[in-house]
Amino acid sequence: MQALFKEHPLIPVIVLEDANQAVPLARALLDGGVGIIEITFRTQAAANAIQAIREAIPEMLCGAGTVLSCDQAADAISAGAQFALAPCVDPDIIDYCRSSEIPFIPGVATPSDINQALKLGCKYQKFFPAGALGGASALNAMAAPYLSREVRFCPTGGVHLESMDSYLKLPHVFAVGGTWLAKSEDICSGDWSSITERCKVALERVGTANDTGALADITT
Repeated sequence: MQALFKEHPLIPVIVLEDANQAVPLARALLDGGVGIIEITFRTQAAANAIQAIREAIPEMLCGAGTVLSCDQAADAISAGAQFALAPCVDPDIIDYCRSSEIPFIPGVATPSDINQALKLGCKYQKFFPAGALGGASALNAMAAPYLSREVRFCPTGGVHLESMDSYLKLPHVFAVGGTWLAKSEDICSGDWSSITERCKVALERVGTANDTGALADITT
C-alpha cells in the first residue's frame, strides 16, 4: 500500500450521495490509470462507499477525506479506509489515527498551520483550499522555510487540469487532489467513459518529472 501511493500523483476527490455508484466509479478511474480514490465524509454514503470499493476492488487504494472528527475517523477505519485526510489540523484526530495506525494528512493554509502539523508529527500535509490561497506560488513561498524539515504537500481545492502542472513541478508536492477527474454530473449520470478518458488525459500530462513521494514517509 505504501509503494502504491508513490505511483499516484493524482487523487480524485469524490463526493458521493449514493454508495451504489462507488464501485463503477472506482472501475472507471482504474480503467483510466488512476488507482487511488478519496471518498469525502461530506455525505452519509461515505463509509458504505469505502467499504464497497475495498470489498469489490481491493487493488484500488481507497482513503477517506474531510475527516472532521474522531467518530468519522473511526467510521472510515471500520469501512476499510487505507488513509485519511482533513482540511484542518486537529490534534485529537491526528492522535486517534496514529493510535489506529492509519496514515493521516491534515490540512494547512498558513505557515502556522504547517508548523503546528510538523510539531504533531505530520510531514505530509494537504494544502487547502489551494486555489483560493494563491495557488502554486503561494504554496512555494509558504513552504520555503520548512523544506529542511522534509515537509510535503498535496494541494486540493481549485486544482484542475490546467493548473496541476504548476503544483506538481514543485519538489515538495507529492500529489494533487481534485474533483475535476470525476465530475459530479458524470457520476450522477453514470457517464463512466468520460471519467476514464479524463483520467487518461490528466496522466498523460503528468509525465515522469515529478517525484511524488511515498506513503511510507508519512508520520501518522
